[in-house]
Amino acid sequence: MWREVIELSRPKNIIIASMTVPLGAHLALEGNWSSNSILLVALQTTCVMFFMAAGNIFNDISDIDIDRVAKPHRPLPSDRITVKQATRFAYVFSLLSLILMLTNPTFHQMLIWSIAGVLMYTYDMGPQTKKYGLIGNIAISLMVGSVILYGAAAVGLLFTPLALYAGGIAFFANLSREIIKDCEDMESDEGRNTLPMKIGLMYARGTAYVFILMALVVLYLPHWLGPLTLDQLLFQAPAIFLLMSLNGPLFKGEDYVAQQRVRLGMLLGLLALVLEVSV
Repeated sequence: MWREVIELSRPKNIIIASMTVPLGAHLALEGNWSSNSILLVALQTTCVMFFMAAGNIFNDISDIDIDRVAKPHRPLPSDRITVKQATRFAYVFSLLSLILMLTNPTFHQMLIWSIAGVLMYTYDMGPQTKKYGLIGNIAISLMVGSVILYGAAAVGLLFTPLALYAGGIAFFANLSREIIKDCEDMESDEGRNTLPMKIGLMYARGTAYVFILMALVVLYLPHWLGPLTLDQLLFQAPAIFLLMSLNGPLFKGEDYVAQQRVRLGMLLGLLALVLEVSV
């Protein structure tokens, strides 16, 4: 059963996303770590890992009917684990995340965790915002950006400009990626009213590219307004090139290629920020 639970949790996505907790802390601390901050961030990174595992399991429970057709090999539609068992693990992981968050809480930590919890719950249950296309895309992207801010809040430095800029970059880049993924999945997205369904694939891809450009604007701001310098934009060259060149695959309808490049470009941009404050 544990193999199925791990598969439901999507460990690859968890590891990549949870790395942004120490990233947010590093930007807030400007690279000046202490033994206490390392411990705090380690605890809160584990907290986020459990939180995301719970969210991914809830998502698979909600999508079980769609996955019976689109992804029958997944643990739930293949009956390798029951919905009741999966739900139990999702709630256990949620509780573990809450306990870890409360080990050394700050007001901003609790606020971010609570808002993210509401966004996660309402995405798959209750109002099920994922059915409303762009609203669900925004909810997911807010959660992605909030992980960086959570890392900054863990060391008591939420309002550090670089951490806020990084959260904004992650939000806009991920929002673009979510829209592109909706373009990719349009034929199998039953019961959802996604942006491509509303305005068509061409306009949805164009909207996604606009959000990419907004992410690039936010990426530029700390180099123009400070605390970074314009010459440090050289560190961002790979990310800028990758994101700017997305108009090609988007125009050709290569949605999978485009959404993978968005994720890579976002990661390169965030890692470059880490380098910029470290050298």
